[in-house]
Amino acid sequence: MDANLVLLAIVIVTALSFDFTNGFHDTANAMATSIATGALRPKVAVALSAVLNFVGAFLSLKVAATIATGIVETGAVTLTVVFAGLVGGLAWNLVTWYFGIPSSSSHALIGGVVGATLISAGASAVKGAEIVSHVLVPAVLAPLAAILVATVGTYLVYVLTRRISGKVRDRGFKYGQIGSASLVSLAHGTNDAQKTMGIITLALIASGTITESAGTPLWVIVTSATAIALGTYLGGWRVIRTLGKGLTEIDTPQGFAAESSSAAVIFASSHFGFPLSTTHVCTGSVIGSGLGKRLAHVRWNVAGRMAAAWLITLPAAAAVGALAWAGANLIGGALGVAVVFITALLLSGGLYLAARRQPVNANNVNDEWTGRVAPVPTVREPVA
Repeated sequence: MDANLVLLAIVIVTALSFDFTNGFHDTANAMATSIATGALRPKVAVALSAVLNFVGAFLSLKVAATIATGIVETGAVTLTVVFAGLVGGLAWNLVTWYFGIPSSSSHALIGGVVGATLISAGASAVKGAEIVSHVLVPAVLAPLAAILVATVGTYLVYVLTRRISGKVRDRGFKYGQIGSASLVSLAHGTNDAQKTMGIITLALIASGTITESAGTPLWVIVTSATAIALGTYLGGWRVIRTLGKGLTEIDTPQGFAAESSSAAVIFASSHFGFPLSTTHVCTGSVIGSGLGKRLAHVRWNVAGRMAAAWLITLPAAAAVGALAWAGANLIGGALGVAVVFITALLLSGGLYLAARRQPVNANNVNDEWTGRVAPVPTVREPVA
């Protein structure tokens, strides 16, 4: 069998694996607040989010185009570079999932690709100006915009409904949250599923399978949408718990305001082709919902840990991407890539088994926040 074809197949499988982790890592963005307020049952929430992520992936291709041609020079990209970049993004997704940290899959993927490109082709192959304008600037502005919009929105929601009884208001906003959470899931599909479409397209260009002007093939769109939907359905309960319970205690009006704010910012970014971090946006919206409600409490220590993770996402993923490229080239060819792939698979399995020791699932995701991602199991006294 042609070694180049084997290499391309490994790259595509790795890309879809990344897409899968993107789905379960980012389920929290759309559904954490609805699960926290009880507007949707946990398993119903992730199922709804999965369907809408799938649909959203077909609505736009601008982000896919940005990932495919707007970050590094396509002439300097090889299949090994694409593979190494994916390993960098995948590693960061899994580590942050384990610790329950909502972080950017977009930035992890971009960091991985940039790191692999830097070590293989040098700094001249990286489009620094485009990364600043399309990645770094939105990374700073998007969460700030989300905080502002959600703060104002939450304040207005409480002002406009102050004469309505709490019970009636709560019931009404629970229905409203179903709609607003659905919008976030749809917006997430239009933004995040396209990252994998873009990276697979980049691999196809690098292998000579398609030309740079050919666009994204239909099968790439369908498989990418399916992978992120499956990941979403499994539910990244560890991250859902942190975003829904760790930052602030959320009531239904806050949840509605946070989700509506997130959807508006994400749809706007997809329209302009920015590979925005939906995590940054949704986290900013949750913080804004806490600031906008009188006497609400935001846990700034949790927010600080998230911000620290965001700051190191690009360099950390870039370092892993560079290391994966070096490891693959130490052996060379498809065999080197296969060895790195198997190593990454074994390490991922080990992390999954470690997470099983303190599981977070649909049954305990809404337990009272104690400062820990995994709720401490309660010991039940035997009945006499």
